[in-house]
Amino acid sequence: METVSISAQEGTLLSDRHTDVTDAEHSPIRCQAVNDILARVGDKWSMQVVMSLSAGPMRFNELRRAIDGISQRMLTRTLRALERDGLVDREVTPSVPPRVDYSLTMLGRSLREPVAALGVWAMENRSHIDSARARFDAEE
Repeated sequence: METVSISAQEGTLLSDRHTDVTDAEHSPIRCQAVNDILARVGDKWSMQVVMSLSAGPMRFNELRRAIDGISQRMLTRTLRALERDGLVDREVTPSVPPRVDYSLTMLGRSLREPVAALGVWAMENRSHIDSARARFDAEE
């Protein structure tokens, strides 16, 4: 599948050109929804936010400290996108200053297992991928 890298902060998004999905009978169906969802959950920042929140609610600055390398702007954008998708809940407690806590919704919690499995797969196969990249780069 072709990917389009948009920046180091934003991660990798799936290309809009690859939207054909094959069902059980092998007939192609157009499914932009699958592309959109995979773009969200496949984004490196979204995955890290989901896994950070899997332990329980966190405030913005707690999340920012927990996720190495994420900027304030990117964390804000990622949280808003996850909230829009129904994966993260934002709760404001009136106080001075207002307290804002982020937590996973039921839908977000259901994503923990597949995200963790993908992380385990990545760690188990990192050396194979590094070797393949080195071979490929040497041939270029």
